[in-house]
Amino acid sequence: MLDEIKKTIDKGIEYATMTRDKITQAAKDLANENKLNKEEAKKLLDHLLKKSEEARKNLEADFLQLVQTTLKKMEVPTQKEIRLLEARIKKLESFHKTPAKAKAAPKVAKNVKEKKQ
Repeated sequence: MLDEIKKTIDKGIEYATMTRDKITQAAKDLANENKLNKEEAKKLLDHLLKKSEEARKNLEADFLQLVQTTLKKMEVPTQKEIRLLEARIKKLESFHKTPAKAKAAPKVAKNVKEKKQ
């Protein structure tokens, strides 16, 4: 389980965590090092920004999937399951609160009382 967590976190972490300013600076540095013209530098920046956003989304999706799988293995109920149980409890409580029809006390036959006297 720990290895899965590490892999998920490591996956694309550099792109996913870089701010727009850092990506812009990295693109400028790469453009200068490789003597790219303005158009090529712009394409590089756009590409890096796109890849960064994709990596961020992938990392988020992978992390969400990992959390859901972990919670399921731990048998932690979902909010939906809790709401369903709350509704069932409320329904059962409403049955309990409804006064039951009073049962009449058993009638003792008059003949029985008279015979005892």
